[in-house]
Amino acid sequence: DWKAARESLAARYGYDQYGGNCHMVPNHGLIIFSLLYGDDDFQKSLMIVNTSGWDTDCNSGNVGCLLGIKNGLQGMASGPDWRGPVADRLYLPTADGGRAITDAVTESIELINAGRRLAGQTPVTPKNGARYHFEFPGAVQGFQPEETIETKGTAVLENVKGHSQTGQRALAIHYNGLAVGRIARVATPSFIPSLNIANYFDQRGYSLLASPNVYPGQTIKARVVADAHNADAVTCKLYVRAYHTADALGYSSGPVVELGAGMDHTLEWTIEDTSLSPIAFVGVELTGSGGIKGTVYLDYLTWDGTPDVVLSRPAHGGHMWKRAWVNALDHTDRLMALDFWPEPFRLIQNSGRGLLIQGTRAWQDYSVTARMTPHMSQAGGIALRVQGLKRYYALLCDQESIRIVKALDGDTILAEAPGGWQFGRPCELTLQVAGNRLTGFLNGKQVIEATDPGYLLDGGAVALICEEGRIGCDYVAVRPLAP
Repeated sequence: DWKAARESLAARYGYDQYGGNCHMVPNHGLIIFSLLYGDDDFQKSLMIVNTSGWDTDCNSGNVGCLLGIKNGLQGMASGPDWRGPVADRLYLPTADGGRAITDAVTESIELINAGRRLAGQTPVTPKNGARYHFEFPGAVQGFQPEETIETKGTAVLENVKGHSQTGQRALAIHYNGLAVGRIARVATPSFIPSLNIANYFDQRGYSLLASPNVYPGQTIKARVVADAHNADAVTCKLYVRAYHTADALGYSSGPVVELGAGMDHTLEWTIEDTSLSPIAFVGVELTGSGGIKGTVYLDYLTWDGTPDVVLSRPAHGGHMWKRAWVNALDHTDRLMALDFWPEPFRLIQNSGRGLLIQGTRAWQDYSVTARMTPHMSQAGGIALRVQGLKRYYALLCDQESIRIVKALDGDTILAEAPGGWQFGRPCELTLQVAGNRLTGFLNGKQVIEATDPGYLLDGGAVALICEEGRIGCDYVAVRPLAP
């Protein structure tokens, strides 16, 4: 009788025996207890650990993780649909914000390749490194049918074998009832999916720090294949949803292709300007007429290229543009909180160095420009190839000098030149990187350059930097390098 046994556990190791809100010893006891009484069954073990109370979210996560490692996917096959509602989606709040909105497959590949690197082996890159490749059985990598008035009930997703040029599996989009006003859309999140989700975590003290992982200027590519038994042709295109007025999701789409039975096509679309709004979803849209049904297979979806984007306060306002920045500055309650400030960004750092970060590790060779006004600070500037709070290249200014700094296991000054900025006077800083060569500009004039012989920082985000003081910033522009 596991319920009676639970009372025995609580009497000796209960929360009343140990201080703190969620003490490790009682929780550890329940984890072991649930594994002992769960008969190696995923559903029964989770039922026991949840019903037993205490720190149910962490305890359930640990029990589920251990059983997943032990029994694999087949251990989750019985009972309710454990995987479908989650759709492989993961949130990883981190200073490396481009990694925050992710999925179980992507993180599994990261872990696999970490082990392979330690063993001196080449990394695994399914479908030539496509971001969404669907190569793991049952994986949907965050994709779900869109549930709006015009799309609800028009699509069902399934991971299937075949229908891939370079892999073994694909994502089947089974559509039905396509007609005027009835569209099938399937998408995966590329940023925090809604303001409600952001607020949910905030209210519980677990802020979801994240940056979008796709931006204007980048090119989305996806290979789609129409099932050979489709009775009617279907039209297909890529689309994104970005935050717009009142943080509602807007809509933009790429070129349309018509797919007859058995046809395949590689969709390609370079995303245009989204009016300074972060892109929250990327996906595939299917349309037709007369209530048609059929199946289209998504072989892969990925994107590449350097963003071509200006990051600032959008004209429509809202809050999600602010959430696109990973905030590692003091006085976070004031940062970008007041829309009547003349500058969109007001950086305030009491001691040490603070960063405001946006972007992903996929950004390699590019330039970042920011128009900044030092109100009063020890130093400040911009950074690129940012991989967290202590890994980046920076162009830093004070009133005496300008320097290029490599932050990795401490600061290394790669180059320094006389002349800096003046308090209260706006200046435009630009830092470019190509391979291991960095070039700095002040008000459009090249003033410094450096080469990093180590070249360990091969990609990363951008950041605004403030050291002990306050700095205003009007905009941040990320651009591809001129050919």
